[in-house]
Amino acid sequence: MDYSGNQIKALVYEFMTNGSFDIWLHPVIDNEKKSRNLSLLQRLNVAIDVSSAIDYVHNHSAQPNIHCDLKQNNILLDNDMIACVSNFALARLFPTTDDSSQKQTSTNGIKGCIGYAAPEYGMGCEASTEGDMYSYGIFLLEMFLE
Repeated sequence: MDYSGNQIKALVYEFMTNGSFDIWLHPVIDNEKKSRNLSLLQRLNVAIDVSSAIDYVHNHSAQPNIHCDLKQNNILLDNDMIACVSNFALARLFPTTDDSSQKQTSTNGIKGCIGYAAPEYGMGCEASTEGDMYSYGIFLLEMFLE
């Protein structure tokens, strides 16, 4: 319940001490005068964590989802540098049928990051798991080419 007595739904994450992946991919000197750099192995582990999370929400959760906004800022890192996909505010639910033509939902009104969204979303095509995989591919390119 909120302060007005209205019932609300909330998704609560554990505290992610290392913040978003974005601040690690684009390192700056922080307040402690310590540079944040990621090794190749750490980057690979983040990629595996993110792919496992996306596989889960697409194929193994009770109600499958399409994230629709997968990007660096939505990847959070815990104290052990284990990645967690966050910000499901734009996520779309999709039917659980085996027919791949049924695993789509409307992109009307999608407000995700343009650089990460599949190009067909801009033409009014349906949101799909393939769109999330496109975003993941852009994420990988940026991660390994930085």
